[in-house]
Amino acid sequence: MTVEMFRHYFGYHFAENRALWDNNIVKLTTGAFTQPGRYSRGSIQRQILHMIEVDEVWFCGLRGEEFPPPLDPAKFTNYDSIRAYWNAVEASMRIYLDSLTPYILDSTPLEGEDETLRVWQVLLQVVNHGTDHRAQILRSLHDLGQKTTSQDFIFYAYKNKIR
Repeated sequence: MTVEMFRHYFGYHFAENRALWDNNIVKLTTGAFTQPGRYSRGSIQRQILHMIEVDEVWFCGLRGEEFPPPLDPAKFTNYDSIRAYWNAVEASMRIYLDSLTPYILDSTPLEGEDETLRVWQVLLQVVNHGTDHRAQILRSLHDLGQKTTSQDFIFYAYKNKIR
């Protein structure tokens, strides 16, 4: 995959996160948003915070930065604070993606158990992880009676052609 392809793929990731937020999450009552769930991370709030946290941690690792502390759901109880934090994480991810080169894609900047992972593998993991959790959230939203839509990459690709 090329640098341009990864930027395109992350365009999909960001667009789907935003669509989920704008079309579904903000329509939830606080009670529905924080309602405990029995699967994965529990509530939709915790699922969203987990998605943000994982994106941020992987990109901090890629940039060689210290990992941020875990996100405390008690500090992210309103939609504005969550969206503001998510916007900041996305902006920092976009800066990193703008700096990608073929050399960086093939490099192994991580330490510890992830030291053999190449940047391109981490980037695929980040989007795949987001897709997994969006699907879990979409199921929860469906169970709450909300209309949900597909998050298939191909539909993004049809609308956002690489030139």
